[in-house]
Amino acid sequence: MGLFYVGATALMKLLLIGLTRWRVEGKENVPRRGPLIVVSNHLSLIDPPLLGASIPRRISFMAKEELFESTFSRMVVEGYGAFPVRRGRLDKQALRSAWHALDAQGVLGMFPEGRRSSDGHMREAEDGAARIASRKGAQLLPVGIVGSNQVKGVSVIIQRPRVTVTIGRPFSLPLDDHKPRRERLREHTSLIVQHIAELLPASHQPKTTSVLALSDAD
Repeated sequence: MGLFYVGATALMKLLLIGLTRWRVEGKENVPRRGPLIVVSNHLSLIDPPLLGASIPRRISFMAKEELFESTFSRMVVEGYGAFPVRRGRLDKQALRSAWHALDAQGVLGMFPEGRRSSDGHMREAEDGAARIASRKGAQLLPVGIVGSNQVKGVSVIIQRPRVTVTIGRPFSLPLDDHKPRRERLREHTSLIVQHIAELLPASHQPKTTSVLALSDAD
């Protein structure tokens, strides 16, 4: 699994260099060690490997469970260190996998929106990232992605779209010693969205500040 991640990340870097005008800003903001949750807006299927190529630490991603249904896609996402999550509902197994990754001082990659944006603007955010961060006290690293949705079709060879990954400064949420209240989770999620939005142009800003809350976990 480790060799697959290293090889796939190296290949992704070569493709980005050859087919796009790829730029990463703020690499100096990435903590070198310790548990970390990378939170980013979501525009394209290439966003997970794009983050893997842009951030100099190995990332484990939460991936929608549908990607684990076919043998080929399951091999790819598992090779990338991803684990499944059921979107739109509380998935306790996914939460346990996320907590385990952070307990091992690893890096967890999450897209708070839960799915790709169809128009570039950030969608409503779910509270998964806030729930995990507030439980474990891990730092969050906000990332803004622009242009990944333009990487599609054979025209990319000619157009070489500009893809920019902007890494902000890490921040932390207050550590909750008990089951988080729904209102507190919504406040935390709004803060996460705000940190990501600060790294994005006007064309990618959220149209709404509402948050999709899941039921409280034990």
